Amino acid sequence: MTHPAGEADLAARLTGLVAALRAHGVRIGTGESVDAASAVAALGLADRELLREGLAATLLHTAGQRPVFDPVFDLYFPRAVGGGGEEKAGRQELRERLTAALAAGDSALLGRLAAEAVDALGGYGGPSGSEGFSSYQTLERLRPQTLLAPVRDRVRAQGGGGGFADRLLEDEIRGRIDGFRAMVAAEARRRVAERRGREEIARRAVAPTVDRVDFLYAGREQLAELRRTVQPLARKLATRLAARRRRAARGTVDLRRTLRGSLSTGGVPMRPVLRRRRPARPELVLLCDVSGSVSGFSDFTMLLVQALHDQFSKVRVFAFVNRVDEVTGLLVRGTADPEGLGGRIRAEATLTGWHGSSDYGVALGEFVQRYGGAVGPRTTVFVLGDARTNLSDPNLPALREIAGQARRVYWLNPEPRAQWGTGDSAAPAYAEVVEMHECRTVRQLSALVGHLLPV
Repeated sequence: MTHPAGEADLAARLTGLVAALRAHGVRIGTGESVDAASAVAALGLADRELLREGLAATLLHTAGQRPVFDPVFDLYFPRAVGGGGEEKAGRQELRERLTAALAAGDSALLGRLAAEAVDALGGYGGPSGSEGFSSYQTLERLRPQTLLAPVRDRVRAQGGGGGFADRLLEDEIRGRIDGFRAMVAAEARRRVAERRGREEIARRAVAPTVDRVDFLYAGREQLAELRRTVQPLARKLATRLAARRRRAARGTVDLRRTLRGSLSTGGVPMRPVLRRRRPARPELVLLCDVSGSVSGFSDFTMLLVQALHDQFSKVRVFAFVNRVDEVTGLLVRGTADPEGLGGRIRAEATLTGWHGSSDYGVALGEFVQRYGGAVGPRTTVFVLGDARTNLSDPNLPALREIAGQARRVYWLNPEPRAQWGTGDSAAPAYAEVVEMHECRTVRQLSALVGHLLPV
């Protein structure tokens, strides 16, 4: 890894790395930045992986931030800065050299071959990749996945099997091939970054941290990762709610007692006396759409609220698609198996009638009719859903009745605000009755819950 521009270039790279990580939600203060600069000075640039680990140790707070850090690090501290493609190896020669490197498990050599492969095979749009570089094109031309058998045979011929069973040896070789493919992807990103600007690539080409993943587009693995954040997030929010409750309990100044106490200080009110409030813990009701892609958002929020149940005198949770059923008991049992919560709710609760599409109007009406007693003057109601009615009657009177009985009603909508009112969305109509908030990510949800939950 060479940096011909010297210390100024190195400082710019480190500053850019920190800025890109902050843009992805990694909290990095001045202290961490100073520590990172000290780490670079102490570790130097000779061992790139040692530098990677040093910067990760100084800049990151959790292991979950590592998937963001690694590709951003590759952009700002690549294996080599500049082109370097003086010798364009023939494809077959490159495959033979790659076979030898994979058999030896030489990661440094594999890194150099990845850079050479992108340079030789990945450019498009003219000579020397005048328009860009493609990792897909590189891998399609080189086809490293077809080298499994030659590498295996070479390892055996060298006596390097080490007693591995065939399957274990092949798994080890597949791991090396996957590692090489990742190196090619990182090198192609680096080449594109040099051409288009690292900041733009770091912003667009790096996967977001889990707290910034959009609920509506989260895959199965991302949803599982989100569920693992429930308990730490609940502890943080519980601390915040407890602090708000302490502040709320202080009350206003008791003027009479303050003046009486000031007699001992010549009439100067040195110690204001506050009226102590002892507010009863509020009640919470969740009304959750669990249909389609909205279900991931609802499941996560239900788990989070259940983890916060000690902060309230009563928590009741209701789920619906086009019929409503109480699922409070299922939720309590579901905390032991959060990944199976959604399936258990849909299997054991009565959520649909004669069709399987969501119908907010029918669901709101049934909630008022069957469970209206769950809402009282101490109750805060959260409605979770995208407000898409499938062109059916939104039943605004039912929502008005709920709002009239409750202390507060908030609607959390996982769709972008720009999509409210498009197609079959009744969000603008519902937003005229109750307070509606965009809530697309865990970051938004935690901010809203910390702000809106009653104390």
